[in-house]
Amino acid sequence: MADIGCIVAGAGVVGLAVARALALAGHEVLVIDAREGIGTQTSSRNSEVIHAGLYYPEGSLKARLCVAGKIALYHYLAERGLPFARCGKLIVATDEAQVPRLDAIIARAAAAGVADLRLIGADEIRALEPELSAIAAIISPSTGVLDSHAFMLSLQGDIENAGGLFAFHAPVTGLRRDGADIMVETGGPEPATIRTRLFVNCAGHGAPALAALLPAYPRQLLPMQAYAKGNYFSLQGRQPFSRLIYPTPEAAGLGVHATLDLAGRVRFGPDVEWVADDQDLAVDPARAASFYDAIRNYWPALPDGALTPDYAGIRPKLHGPGEPMPDFRIEGPGDHGVPGFVTLFGIESPGLTASLAIGDEVVSRLDVA
Repeated sequence: MADIGCIVAGAGVVGLAVARALALAGHEVLVIDAREGIGTQTSSRNSEVIHAGLYYPEGSLKARLCVAGKIALYHYLAERGLPFARCGKLIVATDEAQVPRLDAIIARAAAAGVADLRLIGADEIRALEPELSAIAAIISPSTGVLDSHAFMLSLQGDIENAGGLFAFHAPVTGLRRDGADIMVETGGPEPATIRTRLFVNCAGHGAPALAALLPAYPRQLLPMQAYAKGNYFSLQGRQPFSRLIYPTPEAAGLGVHATLDLAGRVRFGPDVEWVADDQDLAVDPARAASFYDAIRNYWPALPDGALTPDYAGIRPKLHGPGEPMPDFRIEGPGDHGVPGFVTLFGIESPGLTASLAIGDEVVSRLDVA
């Protein structure tokens, strides 16, 4: 049996940011993960977009933490010389019925503290992105892209430099209260039982199941876990855009949009495919037909045969098809009554952008000195 001050379960970008915040606050930190290394699931299978904070309801955690996280993330990347590009994006309307929705996005973003948006017309759109077909668009200059793996490696380095430790191939198999502490049982090739005063559940897709292992955690607070698979297709041939291009949002996501990597290559996605679990990460080439239809709404010149299956990621959803999208859930002892326990549910987009702010939020929820 070993003792450690704080365990963070989950070595994705959010778990790493949380562990970093705790380590920099002076806590003894152990990061554990069931897999072989950092960022092997959702964190390595996303658009790598730095979101501006445009879509989230006023007063929500998503709105507050995305805007604060964006500012912190740009500062962090620049300070450490990590790769990123503040390329900007356009959210496009292709018919008159969509224009009021652009106005609503601008109003919602302003309420969240994003004041740099402009609504532009067809002539300015063509001047900025000649390949686009749209009657109006929002231009968001503070949207960007980053190298998420380089960012996660840097967070890992920060944790280790502050004395933090990592244990991989260490799935959590049991949790129980023991006085003021939490006993954590791990499996894998080297099973262990670890006593900790603080435990933070950053297990992503596995967060609800992990919380359920702790008998003291209220059953009525356990969320439903749903899985929305997002498929991506890469574009072969000439690259048409210099900015990210987004359609007006849809119910379960932001629509099939054009993203850029740091070399300027374009890929399209994600779509929304509701699946039963988080294991199927293969991209079905047959889904390309719906991609062509969606993309040609704003880029009619997309050539036949230009899309190639790329990769897929699974969003950890707290809602199913047709249901409203909920906020992040970050719960500390004041929310569920279990001392020394913080759990994060439904940390999908904009989790990467918000990660540094989420780390600060978790430290505040622990209410530790």
